[in-house]
Amino acid sequence: MAGSQQLNPQEVMAVQLAVLRQEHRDLDLAISALVDRAGDQLTVKRLKQKKLHLKDQIARLEDELTPDIIA
Repeated sequence: MAGSQQLNPQEVMAVQLAVLRQEHRDLDLAISALVDRAGDQLTVKRLKQKKLHLKDQIARLEDELTPDIIA
């Protein structure tokens, strides 16, 4: 692919982070909607677990993107 630019690893992680944050927000909205409509509690529980898993992934990526500062 002549002329195309490749993303460096940090740029790739930044894109992944943005995608995960959007998924996290979407799940938050879905959970709120289900709770407001008194939706299936098992589904709410599963969505909350998925949201927590996404939060962990976001934290890991943030840690990788943030340079270590030696105090």
